[in-house]
Amino acid sequence: MTALAAYLGFSVLLFGIGLYGLLQRRSLIAMLIALELMLAAVAVNVVVLTTYAGRDPGAGQVMALVLVGVAAAETALGLSLFVAIHRAQATIDVETVSELKG
Repeated sequence: MTALAAYLGFSVLLFGIGLYGLLQRRSLIAMLIALELMLAAVAVNVVVLTTYAGRDPGAGQVMALVLVGVAAAETALGLSLFVAIHRAQATIDVETVSELKG
């Protein structure tokens, strides 16, 4: 049971670092990296919990691979938005970008 607590503690730490980075950074690229870190923490949780639940461990690994695919698609879309914003305004600082305000 201590190994489960260690894995879950690692995942919470990873998610917390990602959340802190997402809330405290002003650069869009740093925010995207923090979001990827949070998705990695979720993938660790999925694999650990399916393994310790006595289910098929392959199901958790497949779900983690789906999460990696979603993260790759999100990164590609985010980076294309960053390039478009940088070309239009010559900055990717979140506080100076006012185009995205509704």
